Amino acid sequence: MSMVALSIDALLPALGFISQDLAIQDANQTQFVIGVLFLGMALGQLVCGPLSDALGRKPVLYGSLGVYLVGSCVGFVANDLAGLLTGRFIQGLGVAGPYISAISLVRDQYKGRGMARIMSLVMMIFVMVPAIAPALGQAVLFITSWHGIFILYFVYALIVLLWVFLRLAETLPAEKRIPFTRDGLIAGFKEVLSNRFTTSLIICIGLSSGSFIGYLTSSQQIIQVQFDTGRMFSVYFGILALVLGVSSLLNSRFVERLGMHYIASRAFAVNVAASLVFIVVQWMVVDVELWMFMFYVGILFFCFGLLFGNLNAMAMEPMGHVAGIAAAIIGSVSSIMSLSIGTTIGQLYDGTVMPITGGFLITSGLALALLHRSQRYKEVEIQTAD
Repeated sequence: MSMVALSIDALLPALGFISQDLAIQDANQTQFVIGVLFLGMALGQLVCGPLSDALGRKPVLYGSLGVYLVGSCVGFVANDLAGLLTGRFIQGLGVAGPYISAISLVRDQYKGRGMARIMSLVMMIFVMVPAIAPALGQAVLFITSWHGIFILYFVYALIVLLWVFLRLAETLPAEKRIPFTRDGLIAGFKEVLSNRFTTSLIICIGLSSGSFIGYLTSSQQIIQVQFDTGRMFSVYFGILALVLGVSSLLNSRFVERLGMHYIASRAFAVNVAASLVFIVVQWMVVDVELWMFMFYVGILFFCFGLLFGNLNAMAMEPMGHVAGIAAAIIGSVSSIMSLSIGTTIGQLYDGTVMPITGGFLITSGLALALLHRSQRYKEVEIQTAD
């Protein structure tokens, strides 16, 4: 899971240098360097998920890590925006395998609140890596150009590949594998998307991740440029990531006692309330200061740490018998949705944090309403089964 976060965040401190080096006129266009990775990941999941159910978790990891190494090489030699975006897209295709496998490996061995607890620990890695990834990217920039960050990606992928080979056990035995056929894939899609409870959770994931991606794609412009933090960008970004990681750890401790829906619904409610307050603050205060923004986003990130693991675990709960395909569909559909929302929010950046705040408010409000609705679907399905 750490590969996904590293691939996103290590390049953030370099976006300004990339914009200058490649003579990009519109600063918002550099956001695509982040967004196109999510696009590749969304499409890659549709292949990696069914293949992991058919071949096992480890073969898919080997293949996808190989694709990631190719993407890193393409990004390293890129000398224009098109070449860079191509490399990032290929990296996204490659990183889909580790992302799918991380979720499927957990679902192979856990379910219910136990899965939510483990997923919180897994997601903690996903959100703790951003605490150090920008600093790693910044360290590379002290030594060489932004091209050097792709060497970092290449070396890290090799390390993960070696670790998978030496340490990771296969969790899907041969007798439980599902042949990769067109009919099987269609049946998997029908099963996942016909389950109204899971479908509702997919949309909740897409909404919450969409506002999160909107922040990620514009974070360098907001923190480094708008608030003029310079090289301290990685420090401020890392502080927020640590907040997210701490809340994920706390979620793993309390979710079995309080329940996934209880925690997630309250996290969304806090996001809505905090966003409403911050919109009022922006109307009343002419110049929003960095500490105000950090305090607001810190609240949101704490809540996101309570959301990501729980939402994924709830969505996967009815899908244990088709974990790979389900993880692929859930991940892909929610990723495409979140990419569309996040790109829209990011492109609305106008030198203020109002677009980001509005995005968090709208997506959290819709997700909260849908989360409550999903519980009704679950109750209906239980009664139908009985």
